Amino acid sequence: MTGWRSVYLFAGIVYLILFSIPVWAVVFHIGNITGLAAGVLLVCYALFAPGVHRLARTSGLWRGILTVFGVLAAAGIILSVIISVRMFRAAHTAPEEEGILLVLGCQVKGIQPSLMLTERLETAEKYLKNHPDVKCILSGGKGNDEMISEAACMAEYLTGHGIDEGRLILEDQSTSTRENLLFSLRLLKENKLGTSPVIVTNEFHEYRAFMIAKKLGMTPSALPAGTHWWLFPAYLVREWYGVIYEWLGL
Repeated sequence: MTGWRSVYLFAGIVYLILFSIPVWAVVFHIGNITGLAAGVLLVCYALFAPGVHRLARTSGLWRGILTVFGVLAAAGIILSVIISVRMFRAAHTAPEEEGILLVLGCQVKGIQPSLMLTERLETAEKYLKNHPDVKCILSGGKGNDEMISEAACMAEYLTGHGIDEGRLILEDQSTSTRENLLFSLRLLKENKLGTSPVIVTNEFHEYRAFMIAKKLGMTPSALPAGTHWWLFPAYLVREWYGVIYEWLGL
């Protein structure tokens, strides 16, 4: 096997391993599917490249298929790089001064925060302890598979870690990022807290949250939470689709 085919094979195997790990934690969505599909294609191409190119040389149909696939793959790579750069920039839009925190909800496991919600809460807790005068909106409703609302779960966590409940404002009706921000904006206005929240969410999610917040008339800044390495690739790829969805205004 030639050098470049070995590189494709190695990359494909890495993709298959990396994007299958979250499946063991019952995390399976478009991000995993895309990564696993890319891994399968890379492995297959590495193994069967000579035959594929032989067919392309002798068949106009196969040559056309290979060309279209190559163009789509190149376009996908370029688009993913553009989106990822914008995600990075949004996640590094630090607040210029103390501002009200807005923690976006994430899945609750029964009555306990999921791993990613815990990451957001740890980030919010640290900021609130370092800025004792700052208030915080906790945004997230109750899903069909959740025993309590995400907002209530977050409030329980933060008060249990020493944050005064009088600093917390709960928004417990939202079911999506757009509703998180829309319903929280109403609370910001009702409580005369301005329209420049410091959004707490995982780093890959900040850019899309920013886009929606700005459409609603807010001037957001970011306080990004980290994401465990074995979850990050799948959720990053899934977020690419979410960003494209938002770009298209769907």
